[in-house]
Amino acid sequence: MINNVPRFVTRARASHLLGIPEAELRRISEESGLGHVERAGDEEEIYFTYEELRQVLMLAVYEKQTKH
Repeated sequence: MINNVPRFVTRARASHLLGIPEAELRRISEESGLGHVERAGDEEEIYFTYEELRQVLMLAVYEKQTKH
């Protein structure tokens, strides 16, 4: 059996999986240094590992709790 689970997910997919807006995900990514930027010409995309997604989610939950 071949494991077809991707090792990285795009910012759009990460946003969907975590249930947070892409703008918030980008902000958390920039502030925390999580995610890997790939550039191809004028195009730029941020990719996340599943471990980075876990860390982003923990930061998002922490921020939400401290605002209340």
